[in-house]
Amino acid sequence: MAGTANFAKGKLKSFVERIEKVEEEKNTISGDIREVYAEAKAEGFDVKALRAVIRLYRQDSAERSEHEALVDLYRDAMGIGGSR
Repeated sequence: MAGTANFAKGKLKSFVERIEKVEEEKNTISGDIREVYAEAKAEGFDVKALRAVIRLYRQDSAERSEHEALVDLYRDAMGIGGSR
């Protein structure tokens, strides 16, 4: 039984260490992304609009079209003019 407990402890420690390493990498990458947004802002780009474009860029065309149609429907329902 002691061998099994030691094995489980070793596996647990391994998972914790791996998660910690990935969390550190994630924090580094998040910082890098913030820096890129700051550079874009310094160049005069609107960061809020840039984030919206990136969200759209990540979607496939069918998903994007469906989303845009739904937004248009909601705009019409609210009496808000669209830009299209």
